[in-house]
Amino acid sequence: MSFGFSKLNLVDPTPLEYLPTLSDQLGVEFYIKRDDLTPWGGGGNKLRKLEYLIADAIEGGFTAILTVGGAQTNHGRLTAAVAAKYGLKCVIVAIDDYPGEVSANILLDRIMGCEVVLKKSDGRPEGEQFDEMCKKIKAEYEAKGEKVYYIPVGGSNALGILGYYDCAVEMTKQTEALGIGDARVISAVGSMGTYLGLFCGLKNEKSPLSLTGIAISPFGSAKERRIVEYFEEVKEKFGLTLKEDTRDMDIEKGYTRGAYNNPCKEVRDAIYLMARSEAVLLDPCYTGKAFAGILDMINEGKIAKGEKIIFLHTGGFPGLYTKHHRVEFEKELLDGVRIIE
Repeated sequence: MSFGFSKLNLVDPTPLEYLPTLSDQLGVEFYIKRDDLTPWGGGGNKLRKLEYLIADAIEGGFTAILTVGGAQTNHGRLTAAVAAKYGLKCVIVAIDDYPGEVSANILLDRIMGCEVVLKKSDGRPEGEQFDEMCKKIKAEYEAKGEKVYYIPVGGSNALGILGYYDCAVEMTKQTEALGIGDARVISAVGSMGTYLGLFCGLKNEKSPLSLTGIAISPFGSAKERRIVEYFEEVKEKFGLTLKEDTRDMDIEKGYTRGAYNNPCKEVRDAIYLMARSEAVLLDPCYTGKAFAGILDMINEGKIAKGEKIIFLHTGGFPGLYTKHHRVEFEKELLDGVRIIE
């Protein structure tokens, strides 16, 4: 449902697959929604949001896209991809250190012609630094004659949630066809647009599917305030009259492992389990951390034996190649590399 907003056609329905080996090992009915298999730029969940955001930019006559995130932002990579596909310039601003190499998403950004601006944090609030840098970069592009369209971190604004409202409708149809309409959808929660889109779509369309989010970074007071504000923005923009409020949102906040995108042994073990059981690659920032949380929830009884769960795979495989994660994988995996001279 587009609510009358323009939309690009970037994403066909993605597969919803049953994972038999993992289901047997974990004692649950484990399904995976393969939004890592969306086309363009390596795939991932942000393409659904960009269907609406880039359509809005094109409709408004914008010639350049400015977005923000961490140095290895998956959203930035996919924004670069869609910008390239539609002939728009693109720049990503990150308040982050240069990792010492052009690798992973930074490499892919540059291959697709996107400029990456990395500013080392000076200790001030991150939002303040982003605002300052974005104004500076926007002015530079405008001085060259570009009309600049701004997309927030993760594509997570009111318009962006429509991508996952659509996904909620798509999954409801798929689960009805499979006879698993009472399943629980589980998704990583970062900038909150994916989760909020799913929540609004499932509730407004009266889907029987339930939803649980797993926070992948500490969920402090600022995020608690933001999700309330964000939900109100969405309801107002689309005229939603949902009886639910943020107290009805099920977001697990105890599996962040202490920080955002930090190397964690439990997350790497979860990645190995998924890859060695089902040949599905997760990433260490989002999907690997969320899957590690699912494993903890099963062990703790928060997910019941025999329960039907659908894990939303949001993509992000280039994160496996980021330096600070890669070196930890290498330590654990080098013993399986035989070098014969």
